[in-house]
Amino acid sequence: MPYTPIIGTLAYVRDNSTNSVLMVHRNRRQHDEHLGKWNGLGGKLETHEDLAAGVRRELREEASIEVVSMRLRGTVSWPGFGPNGEDWLSPIFLVDSWTGTPPADNDEGRLEWIAIERLLRACDPDSRVRETAHLPMWEGDRHFLPLVLDDDPRTFHGVMPYANGRPTGWTVERW
Repeated sequence: MPYTPIIGTLAYVRDNSTNSVLMVHRNRRQHDEHLGKWNGLGGKLETHEDLAAGVRRELREEASIEVVSMRLRGTVSWPGFGPNGEDWLSPIFLVDSWTGTPPADNDEGRLEWIAIERLLRACDPDSRVRETAHLPMWEGDRHFLPLVLDDDPRTFHGVMPYANGRPTGWTVERW
């Protein structure tokens, strides 16, 4: 059977002057499958929109910023991720230059600059270290977020199957 995922962009806006990343705390919509979690910014790709245009549009809508420079850091395929078992595929970008000033919040929740050190602690496999970050996020994000933020110039490509809202595996390679 052909793989026909929903394509959604995901971007992490990095501020090198403060060594932080712009995140959204999804706390606005009660029926949001991401409710209570911290996420990067992004959303579904629209018809006739290329990946870069989709990222730029989402960041304009969600953070009131215009992208000047971004890099594709990787892709993740999430079979079974959606609330009804839908498959998702996302290119993941790191935005390192932009114009504009993000608001304090948007329709999805509060926007906040989170220190990269704190994000990486939240991704640490040692649960005691992870708990010190106090940053609820999707369990699966803990696997790929360090790859988005590291200095390796190669692009990563991962597959993370989901069942019942939890990852059941993770395979990744870099090229």
